[in-house]
Amino acid sequence: MTTSHGALSKSVLLEIIQSERFGVEYQPIIELSTGEVVAYEALSRFYNYGGESVRPDLIYASLHENPITLFQVEYLQKKLQLAESPETRLFVNLDQDAFFATDVEAHNNPFIQLIRKQKESEIVVELIENSEINDAIMSLSMIEAFDALGIDTALDDLCHPHSMISVSVLQLVKWVKLDRCVLRMQHNDVFMKFVRQMIQFAKMTDKKIILEGVETEADLQTAKMLEVDCVQGFFYRTQFINKMP
Repeated sequence: MTTSHGALSKSVLLEIIQSERFGVEYQPIIELSTGEVVAYEALSRFYNYGGESVRPDLIYASLHENPITLFQVEYLQKKLQLAESPETRLFVNLDQDAFFATDVEAHNNPFIQLIRKQKESEIVVELIENSEINDAIMSLSMIEAFDALGIDTALDDLCHPHSMISVSVLQLVKWVKLDRCVLRMQHNDVFMKFVRQMIQFAKMTDKKIILEGVETEADLQTAKMLEVDCVQGFFYRTQFINKMP
C-alpha cells in the first residue's frame, strides 16, 4: 500500500479517489462546565479496496502534488461532512491550498458557496497553523474571506512545535484549539507559561479555547486545571459515516 519511503502508492491513491472510498468521523467537542456536547469536528477518513483505513495524512501529502485533485477530494469530503453532520455546530478543516486551487474570487469560491448553503452560524471553518510563511499568508487571506461573510473560524494546532503563529489570524478567529502536545509537555514549565498566556489572551478577547487530544481521566483533569472552555479527544465516543462503493 505504501512505497519503500513510506509514501502512499499512486495506484492505491488513484483507486481511493476514483471509487470515492471516503468516510467521516464526527468527534464531539465537550463543554467542561456542563459536560454537554456543544459541537462536533468532522475528520476525513479514507479506505482502500479491502475496506482498511488509510491514514489521512498520507492521502493529503500525496494530493498536495496536484492542487486540482486536492481541491476535488477536499470538496467531495466537505460535501459528505456537511450532508451527514449532526444537528449542532460543526467544525470543518479546510486546506488553504485546496481553497485557492480554483483561482477564483473569494465570494465565488466553491467552498464558500458550499458552506453558505448550510446555516452559517452552525459552521466553524478550522485552519491549521503552518510553519511556512507562504502558507501563513494564504491562511490569513482565507480566514479574512470567511470573516467578511460572518462565518466563524478556528485556529487549530496552537502550541504544536512546528506551527508558526500568525498574530493577524489569532486576532480574527473565534475559537482556538490547543494541540495535544500540551498534554505531553505539561511538565515543561517554560512551555506551559506560554500555554497559559495564550489561554489568558483568548479569554481576554472573548475567544473559546478547546484542548485537543483528551484520552484519559488524567487528561480531563489537566484541562480543568488549565481552565479551558472545551475538550476534544477519543475519551469521548465518536460517530462514523462511511461512504463505500
